[in-house]
Amino acid sequence: MSAGAVTGILLAAGQARRFGANKLLAPLPDGTPVALAALARLRMAVERVVIVTPAEGATADRFEDEGLAPVRCADAAAGMAHSLRCGIAASTDSSAWLVMLADMPYVRTATLQQIVQALQAGAAIVVPRHAGRDGHPVAFTARFRAELQALTGDRGARAILDAHPESVQYLDVDDPGIHQDIDTPGDLQP
Repeated sequence: MSAGAVTGILLAAGQARRFGANKLLAPLPDGTPVALAALARLRMAVERVVIVTPAEGATADRFEDEGLAPVRCADAAAGMAHSLRCGIAASTDSSAWLVMLADMPYVRTATLQQIVQALQAGAAIVVPRHAGRDGHPVAFTARFRAELQALTGDRGARAILDAHPESVQYLDVDDPGIHQDIDTPGDLQP
């Protein structure tokens, strides 16, 4: 796989039910909104990023205010798989995708770069692990395009991992950020 062939997909279309407000726009301790911090890290690992947001609302508007063009997913409320499908559809020419959740701003840039390097070295699916636990983001080569585009519901791509265990490369990383998503206001602290 050639360098630059990996597209980052930032999934920023969640409902944030547990947070009580739009967690993706909540400021981190340095003042940066959660989703923009996640985006900044993702952009350091890949040349191309597709941002997926709900069709309407403040999240998409905020990205546009930053001069970005998010993919507004009409059926984002149907679950994470639908948002992922929107991201894949907007980048079908990619050789691989690094799928990052916008509520995970503490994943280290070095971890993202390691995942991309594993893809470029021939891995088909890459899952980071820290302290024996799988985490996010997860990456897939285009070999799984049809399966990614067929996903439904709110399980994301877990079904693909379960169906192809022989294709999964686990990448041990020293990064607790792969488990740290923002679900409550207390999670905003690293």
